[in-house]
Amino acid sequence: MTVGDPTQVREVAAALRERLGSLPPRAAHRATFLGVYARVTDAVADAVAAGHFEDPAWVSEWDEVFADLFLRAHDADLAGGEVPRPWRLAFGADPAMHPLGHLLLAMNAHINFDLPQSVAAVVSDDDFADPGLLQARDRDHQRIDEVLFARVRAEDADLGWKTRGVDRVLAPANRWASRRFLRESREKVWHNTAALQRARAGGGAAYPARVAELDVLTAAKITEFLRPGPVLLRLALLGFGVTLPPDDPA
Repeated sequence: MTVGDPTQVREVAAALRERLGSLPPRAAHRATFLGVYARVTDAVADAVAAGHFEDPAWVSEWDEVFADLFLRAHDADLAGGEVPRPWRLAFGADPAMHPLGHLLLAMNAHINFDLPQSVAAVVSDDDFADPGLLQARDRDHQRIDEVLFARVRAEDADLGWKTRGVDRVLAPANRWASRRFLRESREKVWHNTAALQRARAGGGAAYPARVAELDVLTAAKITEFLRPGPVLLRLALLGFGVTLPPDDPA
C-alpha cells in the first residue's frame, strides 16, 4: 500500500459542501445525499492519506471524475438545463419522501449510471489490456467499498433515522442490504465498465449508444425505488444493480 496526498479528494468534499450550503429551498431534499456524500469523501481522503490503496493517485483521480458527473447534473438541473434521466427522476422525487428514499434514489443514479462512466474514463484501453493492472484497479475499487460500508453504521447515527420503532427494527436488515448493494454493484459496475470500454475502442457512435442504454436501465431501476413499500428490503431481494446486455455482434 502507498501513502497518498488527499488534497484532491478533500477538494471534492469541499465542492460537495459548497453545494450543500447553497441549496435553494426547492432542492432541500437533496441535502441528505450531499451530506452523506461529503462525509464518505472525507473518509476516502483519510484512507488515501493512511496508505489504504495500492495506487492512491489513481483513486484520487477517479474520485474527482466520479463526483464531477453528479455535480454537473446537480448544477444543470438547478439551472434548468438537461440532465440524464436517472438524475431527473432522482431530483424530481416527492420532497416529502423519507430522507432514506432520497438517498437511495441518488445512490442508484450515481452508482449505476455515473460509476461505470467514471471508471471507464480513468482506466485506459492500455490498462484494460494489462490483466495485472486491471486487477489492481479492481482491488482498489473493493477497498473503496470497504470505506463506504464502514460509514453505514456511522450514518445511522449522523442522520438520526432510527427515531421510530420500525427504523430501529429494520436497521440490521438495512445494513445487510447495504452490504449486498455494494457487493452486487461492484460486480455489475465492472461488467458495464468493460462494455463501455469495448464500445469506446470500437469508435463511432458505439460509446454514446451504450451510455444511452445505461441511462434507460438505470432509470427503470430508479422507477422501482419509487414504488410504494419497503424500498431497501424489496430491492435486496430483486437486485440493486443494472447490467448492460451483450455487445451487438454487428
